[in-house]
Amino acid sequence: MALLGAQLVITLIMVSVIQKLGNYSFARWLLCSQGLYRYLYPDNNELKTLAGVPKDKTKGKKGGKTEANGKPETFHVPRSLEIQLETAPVTPLDVVHLRFYTEYVWIVDFSLYTAIVYILSEIYTAIFPLKDEFNLSMVWCLLVVLFSFKILLSLTKQYFTSEESIGERSTCIVAFCVFLLIAMMVLIIDESNLEVGVDPAYDSFYENASKFLENQGLSSVGPASKLILKLSLAVWAALIGTLFTFPGFRVARMHWDSLRYYDDSKVKTLLLNINFAMPFVLTLLWVRPITRHYLTVRVFSGMEGPLMRARAFDTVRLVLTVGAGVVRAVLLPRQLQAYLDMAQRRVQALQKEAGRITNVDLQKKIASVFYYLCVVALQYICPLVMGVYLTLMYKTLGGYSWSSLIYEVEEVNNATTVATSPVLEEGIEQYQLAWENLKMVFTEEVYRGVLGFATWWCNFAWFLTTALGAGYQTYFRIS
Repeated sequence: MALLGAQLVITLIMVSVIQKLGNYSFARWLLCSQGLYRYLYPDNNELKTLAGVPKDKTKGKKGGKTEANGKPETFHVPRSLEIQLETAPVTPLDVVHLRFYTEYVWIVDFSLYTAIVYILSEIYTAIFPLKDEFNLSMVWCLLVVLFSFKILLSLTKQYFTSEESIGERSTCIVAFCVFLLIAMMVLIIDESNLEVGVDPAYDSFYENASKFLENQGLSSVGPASKLILKLSLAVWAALIGTLFTFPGFRVARMHWDSLRYYDDSKVKTLLLNINFAMPFVLTLLWVRPITRHYLTVRVFSGMEGPLMRARAFDTVRLVLTVGAGVVRAVLLPRQLQAYLDMAQRRVQALQKEAGRITNVDLQKKIASVFYYLCVVALQYICPLVMGVYLTLMYKTLGGYSWSSLIYEVEEVNNATTVATSPVLEEGIEQYQLAWENLKMVFTEEVYRGVLGFATWWCNFAWFLTTALGAGYQTYFRIS
């Protein structure tokens, strides 16, 4: 009956709101109401006029018959043709037919609804702390993470099903192997240097799980070994790194192009660079000798104590991670416009080349940019929401507090062992006792280890892929 409270009411209200607001979409508003414009490719008549191709009536009729058979009219034009592309605002009728549009609308809108549920749940739990209740907002956050993972997996799958994506497929395989090696190296680093919390989490889980199995009368030497656990985490980390590879390259390209528009504005340029460098800063926050030691342990000359308390430092990491995600979401329209402008840059690059090109290939080069708009938006959004909602789960299930920055919060130890379980009332079924004991296995320390590593790895993988993409744009593909 504990679930039949305010949390369930919040969930039911939000489900009702989702059903009522089916015609209103925040995701569609981001694409169609932020001043985005697309480039229109020139039709065959315009290309013929610019290239001086004669418009023969007989050929035109023959071409019309060919088009009726499903084959477009094809002719050659100079690559150096002076083409001025027309622009048109992005409208809902334009984007509804794009690839992965449904997935884009779903992940953006559901992430917004989840954020509202989480905020209301945090306000409620701050006033009425939970005792034996389960935080239902964690189910919403978990669904956002799983949906983001599924969409990224679908996008990466395209490289393995298309016959023209041999290079991308090879890049994914190499990225998986490299990230697997890096993850295995990270997981053997001592907690005194990199505090992801995997080792303490395993020790807590092993102790409580062994006692739980003994209480259930099961003969076992305990749960899986630490080697199996770390190997599983390394494989998951390698998969996340692979899924982040091409989104990281894409975001690096959009960042590079966005800087061209703000050459005269130092403030906006600084904001873009800070946004791009934040994953690196967030990664360093988990390196104990660089950040925690200087902020929470070391006492500088002229001071009576360290700069901040340990709990406050944990909250700073959470706030900065969520804040970086919010800033990145605010910059989404500017980044998408930088991507759409790629059509004009393709034409300008084509004008510098010699030779000829068919009208169909030229039109495809321009039209394909807008055709993949939702794919690019998903590559930008999915790693963002995955990192943010893993952070929110890390905060709630790990037992952290937002108010630790303001005042000292007493840490409550919920790692009650199975042996000290309270005596349940007479008449409660045996399976309920087993369920209560099972909840004792997954303590806050376990959640801190698993979700802490997941949060840190998402920041690290995003930083590494975007840094590689920026290096590629700087040294190999400046255009």
